[in-house]
Amino acid sequence: MEFSQISVLLVVAAIAGIIVRNLKQPLLIGYLFAGFVLATFGLVTDIEVFSGLGQIGVALLLFLLGLEMNLRELPSIGKVALLTGIGQITFTSLIGFLIASALGFGLLPAIYIAIALTFSSTIIMVKLLSEKKDLGSLYGRIAVGFLLVQDFVAIAILMLLSGLGNEGLTGFSFAAIALKAIVLFSLVWVLSKKVLPNLFERFVASSPELLFIVSIAWALGFASFVAGPLGFTLEIGGFLAGLALSNLSEHLQIAARTRPLRDFFLTIFFLLLGTKLLLGNLGAIVVPSLIFSSFVLIGNPLIVLIILGALGYKKRTSFLAGLTVAQISEFSFILMAMGLMLGHVTEGDVSVVILVGAITMTVSTYLILGAEKIYARVKGYLSLFEKDTTHEATLLEEIPLTQHVVLIGCGRTGSHIISYFKKKKWPFLVVDFNPKVFNRLVAEGIPVLFGDIGDEDVAKLTQIDKAKMVISTTSQLADNLALLEHVRGIKSRPVTIMTARTVDESIKYYEKGADYVLLPQAIAGEHLRHLLSAYGTSGEKFSKIGKSHFNRLILK
Repeated sequence: MEFSQISVLLVVAAIAGIIVRNLKQPLLIGYLFAGFVLATFGLVTDIEVFSGLGQIGVALLLFLLGLEMNLRELPSIGKVALLTGIGQITFTSLIGFLIASALGFGLLPAIYIAIALTFSSTIIMVKLLSEKKDLGSLYGRIAVGFLLVQDFVAIAILMLLSGLGNEGLTGFSFAAIALKAIVLFSLVWVLSKKVLPNLFERFVASSPELLFIVSIAWALGFASFVAGPLGFTLEIGGFLAGLALSNLSEHLQIAARTRPLRDFFLTIFFLLLGTKLLLGNLGAIVVPSLIFSSFVLIGNPLIVLIILGALGYKKRTSFLAGLTVAQISEFSFILMAMGLMLGHVTEGDVSVVILVGAITMTVSTYLILGAEKIYARVKGYLSLFEKDTTHEATLLEEIPLTQHVVLIGCGRTGSHIISYFKKKKWPFLVVDFNPKVFNRLVAEGIPVLFGDIGDEDVAKLTQIDKAKMVISTTSQLADNLALLEHVRGIKSRPVTIMTARTVDESIKYYEKGADYVLLPQAIAGEHLRHLLSAYGTSGEKFSKIGKSHFNRLILK
């Protein structure tokens, strides 16, 4: 009977997944809907039998988070991401608590719901930003930074709750939790640095199959140990198990092999959550869910917009970064599930948050994908959130901006081009959104603007209408297309050279009016063909030009 039931579960989940995928929605929306359908039509008689499988999925989710989390990167998050993340969590939770209290929720449920509304889905956002090729943009970097801050806060809250159990929060219980946490983190640090790398290298790493099995065994076994004798939960145990393996040289290989297994069990978890939407008082949760959803979709972006504006960022950057928090996270579901297990919230409270998740994840996906079009419509109303003097578009050195070259992006390619500009004594201006690159160029006395070229105001400050040439070494599709659109309206338009990642992107740039498109893989092939044509298969000649190339590289 269990075989047929799990077959039904997966078939319905697969159908729902195909539907939402074609609607450009996150798959977990489909799984929540599938769970609701299963419960509505009674297709599975006792779905709670599979709750243990769902717990495995959540434990593996946290295991992968710990595995891919490098604590050494924490200091590099940056002040902006840290202040924005903490500020957004603080204001969202306070306002969320007031709304929940006004709607008649009790003290503990109101606290849980308020905290659940603060977390945004890092997984969904990174995927959407990656699809838009915006992960490397200024707003994308800021967003990923404060989403990482949210993840750390979420882990800390889950750890506190799991250690608290059914006890009240007293000074003694808090001290006991803190002591256990310190001991546990110390144990994980010793295992991560001194024990596990040697054991895996000596006995496990040589066999990919054994590496996978031992890693899963470690994840679930350590999670059980943490949830048993130490009194925390499987979720926290899974996270710490991943953190303990994060220093292995094979950690990326483990993550790649574990994701499909995590996705399978996590599907069961979301199906179970979807079944909780079928309650006798479904109508009673709709109004609160709509109110909370409106707050998440409008209030959360507004909070980030205000914080980033106060920190000196332009309205475009603030607006686009703000849209990334217009949904709640899988952590929100885990938090509510833990609260239900501890008896702090009811199934009705959990259902409210699940429905909020379904609504906000659905709507925010379309908001992110259409962010530029939305910004174009509302930018006139956003000046209120922008300071007169911003961190972006700060010109540090006055130069004659006429018949100049605008260079967008100063990575490896850009650095080579700058050397040529200096040699030829061409007037030029660099635009870059990487703070490290910006500071380096300032130190070298190179004229530079800090900001996204996709921002119309930044583009205007470069005085492209007076430029002789525009070269973009960044492969940010949205920014490059926006730039070409801006250049198209100039009467004496400059020569435009773009950089693309794929053939399809190259074609889009040419269709938008680019004069030349750099496609690295095509250029590499053309250069090699030129060398073969010139030198044939002569080892002596290739060795000679190779040595010359080597000398040029080491002198850079």
